[in-house]
Amino acid sequence: MKFPKIQSLQEIASLLNCEFVGDANFPVHGMNEIHVVEAGDIVFVDHPKYYDKALQSAATIVLINKKVDCPQGKSLLISDDPFRDFNTLTKHFRPFIAANVSVSSSAKIGVGSTIQPNCFIGNNVVIGKNCLLHANVIVYDNTVIGDNVIIHSGTILGADAFYYKKRPDGFDQLLSGGRVVIEDNVGIGALCTIDKGVTGDTTIGEGTKIDNQVHVGHDTVIGKKCLIASQTGIAGCVIIEDEVTLWGQVGTTSGITIGAKAVVLGQTGVTKSIEGGKSYFGTPVEESREKLKQLAYIKRIPELLSKK
Repeated sequence: MKFPKIQSLQEIASLLNCEFVGDANFPVHGMNEIHVVEAGDIVFVDHPKYYDKALQSAATIVLINKKVDCPQGKSLLISDDPFRDFNTLTKHFRPFIAANVSVSSSAKIGVGSTIQPNCFIGNNVVIGKNCLLHANVIVYDNTVIGDNVIIHSGTILGADAFYYKKRPDGFDQLLSGGRVVIEDNVGIGALCTIDKGVTGDTTIGEGTKIDNQVHVGHDTVIGKKCLIASQTGIAGCVIIEDEVTLWGQVGTTSGITIGAKAVVLGQTGVTKSIEGGKSYFGTPVEESREKLKQLAYIKRIPELLSKK
């Protein structure tokens, strides 16, 4: 997430009321999670296990809960609670703005697009040309929808990421300031839920078709011309490359990659990254031919035992 204008390190430190290490005029362009950071971004880290990863990342400003040696060319923000202060930045630079109409005046809707009754279109939404949003579709703030997109009733684009930190008194939510981006010629079925990124984009690639009742987690990137069948659940930060097929009730863990043209058969649990161009089945996931052989062997166990 980029800020509306470049901030100085001192300005950010003043906003958070925290100490900083580095040039007071060090430029701060935005904030991001570790997997999408770029130069000029703030990344937060609050556990020693991940200090090195954050300090060595592409981010040039590290929001951290311990004073450590600052890498050359970077700066630090020293906070007693980086998680809380990351939320403070999200609230400041991308605050929630309550709606008072069904279609925001700041939304841009392209020529030939049809918005059916009872849809909600939030602030700063962009909808391209020749789209069709059926009744009761909900499009949260800052969502971007390309041309020739069809979205069926009850689908929700842009709900918050399922991302929490456990505290002694319960769970503290990491606020979501990212977006959902739907590219051209995408079809989305009824009752789907696609969460926005925490700071980046959840993206559905051009030509992808999604069945009814599919969930896509935050910051996931789905490639072009994929097919995703009903009741599939895709966790956050997953990369699904082009022309992947996920059949019904597939589930994935977070942070994995599914290679291009992979086919994942129904009710498979994708527990790790898998190569493209192959067919997969089962939990834990394996190539489908091998998994089906194993199931055939299991069926023969009673026969083999009876021969003893």
